[in-house]
Amino acid sequence: MRLRDAHGRVATDLRVSLTDRCSLRCSYCIPAEGTRWLTRSELLTDDEFVRLITIAVRDLGVTGVRFTGGEPLLRPGVTRVVAATAALRTSAGGPPETAITTNGVSLARHATALRAAGLQRLNVSLDTLDHARYERITGSDRLDDVLRGLAAAQAAGLRPVKVNAVLLRGINDDEAVDLVRWAVAHGYELRFIEQMPLGPPGAWRREEMITATEILDALRAELDLEPVPASVRGAAPAETWTVSGLEAPSGFVPTIGVIASVTAPFCRACDRTRITADGQLRTCLFAREETDLRALLRGGASDAEIASAWATAMWAKPAGHEIDKATYAQPERGMSAIGG
Repeated sequence: MRLRDAHGRVATDLRVSLTDRCSLRCSYCIPAEGTRWLTRSELLTDDEFVRLITIAVRDLGVTGVRFTGGEPLLRPGVTRVVAATAALRTSAGGPPETAITTNGVSLARHATALRAAGLQRLNVSLDTLDHARYERITGSDRLDDVLRGLAAAQAAGLRPVKVNAVLLRGINDDEAVDLVRWAVAHGYELRFIEQMPLGPPGAWRREEMITATEILDALRAELDLEPVPASVRGAAPAETWTVSGLEAPSGFVPTIGVIASVTAPFCRACDRTRITADGQLRTCLFAREETDLRALLRGGASDAEIASAWATAMWAKPAGHEIDKATYAQPERGMSAIGG
């Protein structure tokens, strides 16, 4: 059985949100007044996560698993779940590609254990290199912790180390080139992501978003970029470029990427399926409907019944998110509750 949809796509990439809680309060993600966190009983247990991931890899053709949040490193059992995932085998006989997206605040404490558990890759969210701006965006100045975490991940052998940056108009939109120079010098792969309408109500305005075109114009004004062919990039959402003329670590090929989630969405090539921290299946990051896998888990459903429900839900996956249409309605859950 495969996770096919009515538009001809097959989902092989599973995103698993381990918690809705976060150690930061980014202005474009969590409301200033806070939000209601899930209770312990609402959250899936480690064993429930492992069971769903096992069904996905063993029975549904999933070949890659990425752990998200909230902040996934706040999950006490994160290393155990990563190890159980890395021990699985895909239909090709190898382990699923196992990755994590983190804010990096506590990464220095976890990097070595995660690598030993089988984690292969990670993305760290970092929007600025300026302490005052970092505090303005995230609500606290943990920039030095994030930088230590990045270095620890690289030392532990997690490669590539990717850095995700969101540019915000009037806040950090002048840092694009500086971020590239810094990332290349340290051997990190930088990815710029257009701000998406998944934060606090009213926090996103289409006309205020820094677009992929604006980002590339700023980069090309000062850097030499060569596009990477789409055939090399594969199904990855980022359009990528190699950067020449900058000092980089030996053997490192400097690349940057831009993910135009809003202005040039990659919906037609989407290969993702998602599970929230409370066990809800989402066919799309922007979906307004969910399928309750937690109820099946706790109601005694067999693995085959869960796999069937999962496949049925994925068949109905919409063609695209339609952000640029007048009929678009933001999901009730925000990014921290959905999982990035």
